[in-house]
Amino acid sequence: MGQPSRITAVLGPTNTGKTHYAIERMLGHRTGIIGLPLRLLAREVYDKIVAARGPSVVALVTGEERIVPPRTQYWVCTVEAMPEGMGVDFLAVDEIQLCADPERGHVFTDRLLRARGLHETLFLGSDTMRGTIAALVPQAQFMRRDRMSRLTYAGSKKISRMPARSAIVGFSVDNVYAIAELIRRQKGGAAVVMGALSPRTRNAQVELYQNGDVDYLVATDAIGMGLNLDINHVAFSSLTKFDGRRMRHLAPNELAQIAGRAGRGMSDGTFGVTGEAEPLDDEVAEAIMEHRFTPIRKLQWRNHALQFGKLDALIASLEDAPQDDLLVRVREADDLMALKSLSQVAEVRARASDAASVRLLWDVCRIPDFRGISHAEHATLLEAIFNFLHQSGRVPDDWLATQIKRIDRTEGEIDTLSKRLAFIRTWTYVAQRSGWVRDESHWREATRAVEDRLSDALHAWLTQRFVDRRTSVLLRRLKQKEALLAEVNDKGEVTVEGEFVGRLEGFRFRQDRDATAQEAKTIRQASISALVPHFNLRADRFYNAPDTEIDFTEQGGLMWGDQAVGKLVAGADPLKPQVAAFVDDEAGPDVAQKVQRRLQHFIDRKIAALFEPLLALSRDEALNGLARGFAFRMVENLGILPRASVADEVKALDQDARGALRKHGIRFGQFTVFMPLLLKPAPTRLRLVLWSLARGLDEFPEAPPPGLVTVPAIKDAHPEFHIMSGYRAAGERAIRIDMLERLADMLRAEDSRTGFEAKADMLSITGMTLDQFADLMQGLGYKAERGERAKVKAVEASKADAPVAAAPEDAAAVATEENAPAPTEPTAEAAAEPQAEATAEPVEMEVFYSFTWGRKPPSQQGRPGGRGRPAPQGAATAQPQADGEPRADRGERGERSGKPRGKGKPRGDQPGRDARGQDRGKGRGRDGDKPQQGAKTYEARPPRAKDRIDPDNPFAAALMGLRDKT
Repeated sequence: MGQPSRITAVLGPTNTGKTHYAIERMLGHRTGIIGLPLRLLAREVYDKIVAARGPSVVALVTGEERIVPPRTQYWVCTVEAMPEGMGVDFLAVDEIQLCADPERGHVFTDRLLRARGLHETLFLGSDTMRGTIAALVPQAQFMRRDRMSRLTYAGSKKISRMPARSAIVGFSVDNVYAIAELIRRQKGGAAVVMGALSPRTRNAQVELYQNGDVDYLVATDAIGMGLNLDINHVAFSSLTKFDGRRMRHLAPNELAQIAGRAGRGMSDGTFGVTGEAEPLDDEVAEAIMEHRFTPIRKLQWRNHALQFGKLDALIASLEDAPQDDLLVRVREADDLMALKSLSQVAEVRARASDAASVRLLWDVCRIPDFRGISHAEHATLLEAIFNFLHQSGRVPDDWLATQIKRIDRTEGEIDTLSKRLAFIRTWTYVAQRSGWVRDESHWREATRAVEDRLSDALHAWLTQRFVDRRTSVLLRRLKQKEALLAEVNDKGEVTVEGEFVGRLEGFRFRQDRDATAQEAKTIRQASISALVPHFNLRADRFYNAPDTEIDFTEQGGLMWGDQAVGKLVAGADPLKPQVAAFVDDEAGPDVAQKVQRRLQHFIDRKIAALFEPLLALSRDEALNGLARGFAFRMVENLGILPRASVADEVKALDQDARGALRKHGIRFGQFTVFMPLLLKPAPTRLRLVLWSLARGLDEFPEAPPPGLVTVPAIKDAHPEFHIMSGYRAAGERAIRIDMLERLADMLRAEDSRTGFEAKADMLSITGMTLDQFADLMQGLGYKAERGERAKVKAVEASKADAPVAAAPEDAAAVATEENAPAPTEPTAEAAAEPQAEATAEPVEMEVFYSFTWGRKPPSQQGRPGGRGRPAPQGAATAQPQADGEPRADRGERGERSGKPRGKGKPRGDQPGRDARGQDRGKGRGRDGDKPQQGAKTYEARPPRAKDRIDPDNPFAAALMGLRDKT
C-alpha cells in the first residue's frame, strides 16, 4: 500500500465541483495520477490539465489511447489503466461508488484498498460510500461537499414539449437513435453521446450541443459520469436497463447520478421522465432532490494476489472468496471466462507451461471484448494473439495490417461505422501494449488514424441523420428575435435566411421533408410568418389574373396554372356551386377572402358561358304553365332528360309550348330531350362536375374523350352517369345521344316486325363493327339473330341488279322487245360448267344479323314503361308503338330531315309502318298485290285529328297543300 499518506474521501451529490477540486489538488503537487471512470471523461480532464500545464508534462492512458511524454508529471487514466507502483505524490479515484458495480466494481474496490499517493490520496464519489470507506479504510478523513444548485423534479413531459437545453437519456443504442430521430422531426435536431463513441466523435457531437447548433442531447447513462455540459433538464425515457446479464430497474442513487447533470454551477436544474417511462414515485423523486439514498453495504471484489505458476492455480486464485463481510466476490468477468475457454485448448495449455507464459496469457485475456460478437469468437481471436506473442514475441506486421485494412473503410451508415469503430478499438488496445508489436509508434498512429477517420465519418452520419441544419439556423435566429428574411423564386421554392425550407403551392406552404420526417411546428410558424408579405403579393396577382390562367379539374378542384388553389363545394342550386379556397390560416383572412372571391367569380362566369342556353331558359318569363314546369325540369337536370322519365309531361305539352321550348334549343328526341349545344366537350365536362357535387359523390366520374360516337359502357357507374355525360348505355358500349337520334331516324324506315339488316349508314354513324352494332341494338331492345350466307361478290351483285335479270316467265317478252331469241333450256354441258366452277372455288361465307323488335332490355324488364306506365329515368326503349314506343316529336323529325313530311316520306313515328303511316300488316302486302288478313293496328295514344296541323310548324303550308290534294 506504500507509505502512509493523507487519505480523504470527498463525498457529495453531482455538481459539487469534486472533480475540479481533485484537479486543483493534483496540480498543487509535483506528480500525480487521477483515475476516471470513462475514457471520455479522461479526455476531458486531460484537455483541462494540458491547457493549464502544457502537453509535455501530461500523459493520457486509457485502454485505446496512450500519450506519454518523456517528462510526464501528471497521469490522467481510466481506472483500469492506472499504472501501479509509480510512487507519485498525489492519487485520486473519481466516482468511487462504482465499487458496487457488478461489471467493473472489483477494479474500483482494488484501487480503494491498495492505490495510494505518497502525500495525498483522494476518493471522490457519493455519500452512499461513507460507511464502507470508513470500515475498510479507517484512516480516511471525510469531506462533505454540497450541491451548488437546486435540483427539482418536473414530472412527465412529452418530447414535443421538452424545454431547450435538455438531455434525454436512453439505455440502448436503438432507443437513443429513435429518440434522436423524433427530436429531429419535432425540434430540429439533437446531438448523440454514448459511451461506445470514440472520444473524437463524442467531442464533435458535444460541440454541436455546446455551441447552440442544437438544443437537445440524447445520451446513454454515460453522461452521469462527470461529463460537464450545459444541461437545464434531464428526462429519462426508461427506468430500466440491461446490465449485461438481465434487465433491471435503476436504483434511486443511479437515477440521481444521471439527473444531477442538470444544472451546472449556480444554475438550477430539473429532471423528469418522458416517453414510455412511468412517473417517479414521490419517495424516489424526493430522495433524488434531497440526496438521500440507501448506503452501499457490499463492494465487488476480486483477488489481486494472483498465482501465475500454473493455469489452474491462476484460475483458482481468481475465484478466491473475500475475507471481509463488506466484500463480495465479483461474478465471472469476461477476462476469466476467456481464460477458462483458452485453458481447454490443448495448444494454449501446452504453451502456458511456465509463469511467464501464464502471465502473458492472462494479459491477453484482459483484452476487452469491444466487438461484443460472442464469447467463443472473442476467445478465438485471443488464442491467435497469444500464439503469435508466445511464439515470436510480437504480433506479425502483415497479419495485423490485414486486420486493420479490413476495417479501414468509411463507407456505410451509422451501424456499420459503429461496428468498425468497435473492431478498431481491439487493435488500438493491442498497439498500446508495450512490446506486443514491432514498431509501437507506427501501429499506434495507424490505428489512431483509422479510428479518427471512422469517427469523423460517424459524426457526419449522426449529424446528417439527427440534425436538421435548416431548422437549427432558423431556431437560432428565432432566439435572437429578429425578423426572418424569406425569398420565393419563380418555381415557388422558399428559402428563409438562405436555407431551403419548402415550396409555395398556390397559397399553401409545403415544408420540405424527406421520406420519413417533417418539419417542426415552430419552424413552420417561423417560415409562415416570414412568408406573409409574399402571400399578400401573390393574392393581388391572382385576383388580377385572367380566367385563362384558372381552370377546374374533373374532381372539382380549382387550379391556378399547375397549383391547386381551391375546390368546388355543393350549393343550394346545381348551377350555383360554392368555392372553398386553399389558403393557410397564417396567411390571414384578407388573403383568404380575396382568393375565395376570385375563384367564385371564375366559376360563375364559366357556368354562364358554357350553360348560356340553359340559363336563358331559366330566365325566360314568357314561359308559363306546363312549359315553365318542363323548363324547370330541364334546368334541374342540367339540360338532358331521358324521354321516358318525362313521357307524360311531353305528351301534355301543346304545340305552342313545344315551340316556345324549341326556341331555346331544346330537342325532343325519341330517346332523349336535350339541348345539343350542351353536348359539346366543355359543357359536358362541367356538367359532370356539377352533377357529382349535387349528388354528393366521393369520387367524380371523368368525362368521355371528346369526339367519340360510342365509348365503353361502365358497368358499375351511377345510374345517371351516362346520360349526364351525353351518352346512352346500350350493351357493352354507350352511344352519344345525338347520334342515337340519327340512328333512330334510320330505324324508323325499317320493318322491325319481319326483320331488317344493318345498313352501311347505320354502321358508319356509329363507327362500329357489325358485331358491336348487334350488341348495341340488343341494348336498345331489339333481337339480333345471327346467320351466315354465301358472300355475294361485287361483280355478281352488279349483274343481279342489271335490267336483263328479268323473271323467267317474262324472259320471252323481253327477248321479243329486244328482237332477240328467247332463252332455251341449258344443255347438260352448260349446266355442269357452273358446278365445276363452284367445286373449284370454295364459297366465302359472311355473317349477317337480322334485327326485329324484342322485349325490353334485361336491365328494364319488369319495369313499367310506355303510355300510362311511367318508366324510370334513362329507361326509354325503341319499342314498337304497340308496346308504348316513345316517339320523336313530329316537328322535330321535320327539323332533322330538313323537309316537310309529305308523300313518299315515312312518318317515322313507329317501326313497322310504311311511308303513309299505315301498318304494313293491314291492307296490301309488301308486294302490293295481296291484303294481309288478321293484322291489327296498335296505337299508343288517342288518334289525332286528321285536319289538325301545327301552325307554328315551318312546313305547315306544304302540309296544307298536300291535304287539299287528297
